[in-house]
Amino acid sequence: MTIQKFEVGPFLENTYLLSKGGEHLLIDPGFSSEPEYQQFKGKLDGTLKAIVLTHAHVDHVFGLSRVLKDFDVPVYLSDEDRFLWKNYGSQAKMFGINQGDFGFEPEVLPSEGKFEIGTFSFVCLYTPGHSPDHVALYFEDDSALIAGDALFKESIGRTDLYKGNFEVLEKSIKEKLYSLPEDTTVYPGHGPTTTIGYEKKNNAFVK
Repeated sequence: MTIQKFEVGPFLENTYLLSKGGEHLLIDPGFSSEPEYQQFKGKLDGTLKAIVLTHAHVDHVFGLSRVLKDFDVPVYLSDEDRFLWKNYGSQAKMFGINQGDFGFEPEVLPSEGKFEIGTFSFVCLYTPGHSPDHVALYFEDDSALIAGDALFKESIGRTDLYKGNFEVLEKSIKEKLYSLPEDTTVYPGHGPTTTIGYEKKNNAFVK
């Protein structure tokens, strides 16, 4: 599996394109302009199977509607708490963005356990604390973790937004993420990649 990163939008969010066997998964489409979107589209050399959301904060779904104009694919999101999804329009307005609600319900991404989409197989890890719907995606065969906004290099996701809670996030990281093999590469929602082992030793927020 190959993983391509696109740093997009005013929040410098990391959108990921996963590719394997001629199929693709798009993770957290945050495209905020047509050039950003076209850069992603130009990298497709197979079939886009689905869009998977680690959570529904505005910077992680900003480009979703644009993608769905061109690709009739399912969208997966945890159903633990879909307040953010259902109130996307209000979220956007808080940041001066004029976009309405999506008007459809995503397919259910399991909060926990193994899940398969096409040739992709991964484990869902429910990791609330930054947001109530947050799920990280662990690709064991590739030693890769799509961490969303739970864990960053030497940092963690902010906890001052709706249902954010530091103690909950700390527990998510310690119990769900730090239990992964230390050589697991972490692909965060913002910033550079890191590893589980590095964060266990160097993350000042959660050690």
